[in-house]
Amino acid sequence: MKFQRYVHRHTNQITLVTAVLIVIGLFGKLVHNENIYTGAFILASIIAAIPVMLRAWSALRYKTVSIELLVSIAVIGAFMIGEFNESAIVTFLFLFGTFLEEKTLTKTRKSIKDLTKMAPTTASVVQNDNSVAETDVDFVSVDDVVLVKTGGQIPVDGEIITGSGDINEASITGEAKLVSKAVGDDVFSGTILDNGTLKIRATKVGEETTFGKIITLVEEAQDAKSPAEKFIDKFATYYTPAVLVIAVVVGIITQNYRLAITVLVLGCPGALVIGAPVSNVTGIGNGAKNGVLIKGGEVMNTFSKVDTVMFDKTGTLTEGKATVTQVHNYTTDYDSISLAAAIEYHSDHPLARAINNYADSQHIAIDQMTVSDANTIKGRGIVTQYNKQPIYLGNQQLLVDNGIDLTAEQLADLNTIQETGSSTVLLGYVGKVIGLIGISDTVRPNVKESLQQLKQLGIKKTIMLTGDNAQTANAVAKQIGIDEVHANLMPEDKVSYVTSAQADHHTVAFIGDGINDSPSLAVANIGIAMGSGTDVAVETSDIVLMSSGFEELTHAYGLAKRTVRNTKENIFIAIATVIALLMGLILGFIYMASGMFIHEISILIVIFNAMRLINYRIKNSKLDPNQLRKTANHL
Repeated sequence: MKFQRYVHRHTNQITLVTAVLIVIGLFGKLVHNENIYTGAFILASIIAAIPVMLRAWSALRYKTVSIELLVSIAVIGAFMIGEFNESAIVTFLFLFGTFLEEKTLTKTRKSIKDLTKMAPTTASVVQNDNSVAETDVDFVSVDDVVLVKTGGQIPVDGEIITGSGDINEASITGEAKLVSKAVGDDVFSGTILDNGTLKIRATKVGEETTFGKIITLVEEAQDAKSPAEKFIDKFATYYTPAVLVIAVVVGIITQNYRLAITVLVLGCPGALVIGAPVSNVTGIGNGAKNGVLIKGGEVMNTFSKVDTVMFDKTGTLTEGKATVTQVHNYTTDYDSISLAAAIEYHSDHPLARAINNYADSQHIAIDQMTVSDANTIKGRGIVTQYNKQPIYLGNQQLLVDNGIDLTAEQLADLNTIQETGSSTVLLGYVGKVIGLIGISDTVRPNVKESLQQLKQLGIKKTIMLTGDNAQTANAVAKQIGIDEVHANLMPEDKVSYVTSAQADHHTVAFIGDGINDSPSLAVANIGIAMGSGTDVAVETSDIVLMSSGFEELTHAYGLAKRTVRNTKENIFIAIATVIALLMGLILGFIYMASGMFIHEISILIVIFNAMRLINYRIKNSKLDPNQLRKTANHL
């Protein structure tokens, strides 16, 4: 075991020594010194064969017939028939090829290494006496307060309790732009404070932080295999022993052992085995670098086949940063905003935040309002108690379900607000509508352009599924170019639309951000979560758009298509190489050493082909239709 570890650590040095011995042997041939020629090649064969045979033995212990076993048998055979130059050159080329593979594969995993290096290691924790102690980040606990100064790295996910500043969130979103933060704002581990001084209360630490989860998800994704990889693994299980059997049969029939040994060398499926994994790893690494977490090769493969995309509205197509734009009070006995803010006080829904922010800006004392026994009705709103009477806050359907109808005046106000594309919240109490609140949400930047680009890349239909009212949903859909709209939906209704499209043989991606989107994210062929969404949505999804931008969505879709195409190219190159080598052998153009050389070259070709994905970046979606068509053709 110690010897095996020693050889493994010094394989590169062994490769170098082998190369030197081969040069010495060729020099002996040049000066017609047979002893130098033969001795150098014999020594080179023995030294270079050791690491190859040790790997073959390790694989056999796990009942695997590896490429190293084929090479080992070929080298022993060549050695036995006195072809020392062939055995030396074959083993050297194999070791040198392995060295180059490791170097190039290291570059393909650079995105993960860069992420790991960016992880914070220490934190300045504020003590009870206001002193600051430098602490290993692993020892920071939830609710600890950490101090971050200009140029410092934020070590936890948390909430700013003192100070303000601009933060570079490239490690989270992939975009190197500064984001202004102040008291009450959330910050993320691994991001950099460009200016200012902050005190942050930790809400998530260690592996539970957003940055920690990114590293974990990407590492797991790079180990998750695509269908092509699974097929190749299964294929190689049978292919490699088959090559061994064919070589034996060729040797028996032809009595030409050199030919049989050459068959072993040429039949090695190295490029085939490595072609798909290297494309998968590189594609996922590119996504991580550009703010897109793709959870594995199978996800990449399925996403490339998606033809229908379904969207939630609030927080997905829109930013979820809603603001109250209109308030109608239909009674002088109560204030609609006061009651609504009291009911929504503990809710994190975008509409609830809008109402509470409006109440704060108007200095409405919601702490004086007393409500109790809140019950959330999914897709409808909230039912609670106020002065021992039920009070309803939600959409029109919630009130209708509970016997509260709108007057003609109220219906007119409702329609007027909804025609502008605003969401509406109704307040019902003691059998009548007492308030109507209009809330506007901003459509995310570049959504319309990104949806056009998705169409150019291969998406056939875009559909909005929302719990909001039809007028508001249609107004947003018209603004951004959504093909189809379904409104007033419960979470289970969204699932039904997803499964119905799947039953019609469509491959569906669903994009959402909330807890109520989780069932649809799970049922869809591909679930895509906005990074700003809930933890449940992020965990349930297959793909996460870290900065919640639609440019990331088009990049992810284009990347998936490019990665799958790259995988197919690598498989073709590998199979074509094996066929060409065997044909060359039959026709007498290819021999053992030259065959191994071409074999190693084919491995490097598939690696370099995959490495083209490292710098893949789809063009910005702000394009006119002609430019979009050119981009699609370029892909």
